[in-house]
Amino acid sequence: MYMEIGCFVTCLCGWILVCSTLPTEYWTFSEVGSIVLTTSNYYSNLWRDCISDTTGVSDCKDYPSMLGLPVYLHVCRALAVCAVITGFFGGVLTLIGMKCTKIGGSEIANARVTFAGALTYLLSGSCGLITYSWWANKVVREYLDPNFRAQKFELGAAVFVGFGGTVLLLSGGAVLGYFSGKEGIPSGSQKGPRRPRTYATARTRRTYMLPATSSRVTLVPPLFYEGRKSRATRASSKSRSFGRDSFV
Repeated sequence: MYMEIGCFVTCLCGWILVCSTLPTEYWTFSEVGSIVLTTSNYYSNLWRDCISDTTGVSDCKDYPSMLGLPVYLHVCRALAVCAVITGFFGGVLTLIGMKCTKIGGSEIANARVTFAGALTYLLSGSCGLITYSWWANKVVREYLDPNFRAQKFELGAAVFVGFGGTVLLLSGGAVLGYFSGKEGIPSGSQKGPRRPRTYATARTRRTYMLPATSSRVTLVPPLFYEGRKSRATRASSKSRSFGRDSFV
């Protein structure tokens, strides 16, 4: 129970950090000194571009057209929203399946619900990790490219916060999924009740064969019958022995 509470709090903190990065403008940051006393700061995120200076004047402008945006920006938006939505449903499933809430039915059912919540947390962390990694890769590649003549940006604080949130989501979801899956999903060797071992004598053809001198059917084990047959054979060989003078 304490392990589930710890993993839930870890995943919840990671989800809050991921959610906080969406409205934050500082995904990319650039500082340009135009004159001696005035410095312009350019920063942007998934939704808008902003500019501010040392005089206190700031202005933000949304992207003009969705159809004119690059593909990577659409993908980053979709993955960021999916990370927030899946993290929310992961928290709901984990709350239902935790041992301390006692909302579900049996312990196995609660463990399976908790396992589903852990998988949802892992999906949320994966979506967030792809978003921040793709965004950071683009910014770093453009910054280090000597042939890139446009305005160069650096990584903002929101990207680092998002990386921290995804690490919390992935670590908490992995630990929670391991223990809940171990409890709720039995292994293949424990699917059915184990039957005690029985030792039965196999019936062979010799078991049902009748001896030459017997008129009744007697079902006996093969070893016992073999010994009986050998004794009977030795007795018959002794009784049918002839002397040498009888053939003369």
